[in-house]
This record gives sequence, structure tokens and C-alpha cells, in this order.
Amino acid sequence: MAHIDLGVDEALFPGITGPMRFRPETAKPLNELAEVLLRAPNSLPAGERELIAAYVSGLNECSFCRDSHSAFAAAQLDEGMTLVQQVRADLDAAPVSEKLRSLLRIAGAVQETGRKVTTELVEQARAQGATDVEIHDTVLIAAAFCMFNRYVDGLGTLVARPEDYEESARRIVADGYIGSA
Repeated sequence: MAHIDLGVDEALFPGITGPMRFRPETAKPLNELAEVLLRAPNSLPAGERELIAAYVSGLNECSFCRDSHSAFAAAQLDEGMTLVQQVRADLDAAPVSEKLRSLLRIAGAVQETGRKVTTELVEQARAQGATDVEIHDTVLIAAAFCMFNRYVDGLGTLVARPEDYEESARRIVADGYIGSA
């Protein structure tokens, strides 16, 4: 049970969905931010951006965000959940491009503190072909998911059932964060 009365059946609205229904006026800009960061046109595919969100959420031990964004990433990556699990288990051994690996390292640094993002990390990403926009968006995705993770866990919301993540992934891929809100 959440720490506050969200006014919804938490089994029907687990994780972030309950707090977003509780305060639709804050949900709107949060969903708009997620839409821009994770789905808007970008040189990084949506599946890779969702993978960054899942990776950071895993580092933050936020079960709801980790599992939901893992499902969203898997639904948009050719290698599916296998790749997502490999990245979350061992970034260095995961079969991803060096560019994505370097961006995930930046995201991991942001998860600890923004000050851990060093010139060396940025230069490594650039050397692997990352653009300034991709580096910017990686930092912002990581920072935003630290906030989203703390929002979900700080209110003590329920974690969804595993089958709910797959249904949510279909909805997000089809309708996005604004259309599915």
C-alpha cells in the first residue's frame, strides 16, 4: 500500500500510474518529458533510450521502473529482453555497440551524481560516434529517471505483475507516454 491515499485501486494503477492519477497536473509535464526523451525523433533509437532508462532504474533498485522500461526497451529492440538482461547484468560483456556502451557508462555516472560525468567519459562517447545531442539526452534521461525512480519508491507504490509490463509495453509503443496517460 502506498504511503498516501492515491484515491485509486493500486492493483489497477501500480508504480507511477497511481501517483500520476492522483496529481494529473504534475503527470502532464512528466509524461511530456518522457515522451520527448524516450520517443521523439532522435538519432538514438527509442529502444536504446528505453534501455538507458531501464539501466538507470536498475542501478537505483526501482523495481517498477526497471521492469517496465525493460519491457518497453525489449519491445523495441531486435534482441528483445535477452539484450536488456545482458546489459543490466554486465554492461562490459553485453553485446551492444561501443557507442551505446559509452552512453550507458555516462548514464551510470549520472545515477551516482552528475559530477561523476567526466570529460573522459564524454570524449570516449564522442570517439565512438555519439553526438552532443545523444550525450545531452543520455544525461537527461538518467537524471529524469533518478527523479522518476524516487517518485515511485518515495511514495511506496505497488509493483505491477510481470504480465502487466508486456501490456504496458504494447500501449507505450503504440500510443506513447502522452497517448497512454
